Amino acid sequence: MDKSLIEIAKTVIQAETDSILKLKNRIDNNFVEACQLLVSCQGKVVVIGMGKSGHIGRKIAATLASTGTPAFFVHPGEAGHGDLGMVNVDDVLIVISYSGESDEIIALLPAIKQLNIPILAMTGNTKSIIAKVANIHLDVSVEQEACPHNLTPTSSTTAALVMGDAIAITLLNARGFTPEDFAKSHPSGTLGRRLLTLVSSIMKVGDDIPLVAKETTLVESILVMSQKSLGMVIIADNEDSLQGIFTDGDLRRVLEKNTNIQDVLIKDVMTQDCKSIGPDKPALIAFHMMDENRLNSLPVVDSNNQVIGAINMHTLMQAKII
Repeated sequence: MDKSLIEIAKTVIQAETDSILKLKNRIDNNFVEACQLLVSCQGKVVVIGMGKSGHIGRKIAATLASTGTPAFFVHPGEAGHGDLGMVNVDDVLIVISYSGESDEIIALLPAIKQLNIPILAMTGNTKSIIAKVANIHLDVSVEQEACPHNLTPTSSTTAALVMGDAIAITLLNARGFTPEDFAKSHPSGTLGRRLLTLVSSIMKVGDDIPLVAKETTLVESILVMSQKSLGMVIIADNEDSLQGIFTDGDLRRVLEKNTNIQDVLIKDVMTQDCKSIGPDKPALIAFHMMDENRLNSLPVVDSNNQVIGAINMHTLMQAKII
């Protein structure tokens, strides 16, 4: 029995895979015109579909919206009872119906035509009513559903979803949509947090900055390093201008070379011309800078090179940047 279950699953996956691969041959001028229509849309992309096509429509609308193309889904049943009022003359309508003969959608066509908005249809029947009234039609037909009875929408819904993804990602590239743009529409997600969190919002400030003057002894500097727990001290002049940095790694190297550190000043062992970062930079940039240069910490400076904060790997971990 276990073998039979495995074979059924493999047959389903193969059937849907074959259906998707056949879509490649239908990426033609109609697809180009569809993308051009959506890119030029001055309003929003309104997606409509009934039943399983409706579920696919919701996903396509969500993918479009999160990748730079404002979009929303309208249920055809609700559209006939007032929700069609959400559609305006600047919008583009994507209609998804495998049969192309969905009664709920066909009932809306006279009202949609009065709005005089372009219709992009995705159906499995090029001769259907919906395909014929559409300004642009994309063929998402499949030879057979993965269901053994050829009834349950499986291959057909997958084909429609993949065509929707193809449209969304093509538009993403056409709009020059960046990871930063993606983060703005996903502020609560991991990527959004990593790209939108600025150094200024997580850096140590005020008394928490391990700041010492150049004439401070190494021994005193080590105490400050230990108290502030950032694995470094930042050396600045009287105007708080960055002069250098001394890390716990530097300390190990000094101890290897010196047996007597009582009279050593921090200016004699600090690293000058050290790396630093501005407060308005994404915290992710701070991570990449530390990672590429094998650093554990960074001073944060303003436009005048004055020390205003400090950040280290632990700070980034606490903020869930890494």
